[in-house]
Amino acid sequence: MTQQAIVVDDSSFQRNIVSNTIGNWFDVVGTAENGREAIKVFEAKRPDVITMDIMMPELNGIESLRRIKDRSPETTVVMVTSVSQNEKMREAARAGADGYVTKPVDTEALREEFDDVLDFPVTR
Repeated sequence: MTQQAIVVDDSSFQRNIVSNTIGNWFDVVGTAENGREAIKVFEAKRPDVITMDIMMPELNGIESLRRIKDRSPETTVVMVTSVSQNEKMREAARAGADGYVTKPVDTEALREEFDDVLDFPVTR
């Protein structure tokens, strides 16, 4: 059975890129454009995997990550962030992020990150 994923980013362009990329490995069942919406989509869909931007309006990715991991520690969350956000990445790791990739998103780097954080390779 294919794992389900949601993609969270305030940029529709980035949501499309990440959705199209991970759509080769997961069933993308939803997207969200801010942290508050991410929690709602998470509650409705209960995905196995989430990609999450850090800097978003309404509720940032780190706080969203904390709330999602409190409800579902087994959900795999990979942060997608700008290179200049090293301190934010450390904060995300402390909040429970399973991994991260930097923008602009590179397909191979994203695949390798998922291979590292999941118990199986995303491409077979």
